Amino acid sequence: MRPTDPLGSVELLGRSSSVTLARAYVRGLLLTAGRRETDDIELLVGELVANAVKHSNSGRVTGGTVKLKVYDDGEKVRVDVTDDGSPGTIPQIPAQVDPLSESGRGLWLVRELSSTWGWTQDPAGRTVWFEVEMTAGKHDDGDDGFRNDSGNHLDAARRPGA
Repeated sequence: MRPTDPLGSVELLGRSSSVTLARAYVRGLLLTAGRRETDDIELLVGELVANAVKHSNSGRVTGGTVKLKVYDDGEKVRVDVTDDGSPGTIPQIPAQVDPLSESGRGLWLVRELSSTWGWTQDPAGRTVWFEVEMTAGKHDDGDDGFRNDSGNHLDAARRPGA
């Protein structure tokens, strides 16, 4: 995907509380744009913002920030997460990932759940980006997935728990 005009962008403080804000911001943008499948994208945004806060000057320096840009070309969604950089650390995926660990899996998840990803660096900071190919159509077709055993769509009154 060649980024054009972003669907949206935001600058957040380099604090751990910004992880939740970033996820909510991206979810809101994508839902407003008609995307229903946002879970993986929200997860990856949360991981990258957490990494930016933990491993860069964004979270180490007073006034540090993390910037997000979100693009949607109709087939793929791309997210750029830009931090304030840091000397000597570059994004690396660990050779071994402990599935029960509470940390150390962020870039591994990005690699596993995205179509493609990468990073760039300049004197102002580092940008880690990812793209996710969207399997479902961009706009809501009204099919919420509730079906009976015959495969017929259930209206709201006939759904389990309704």
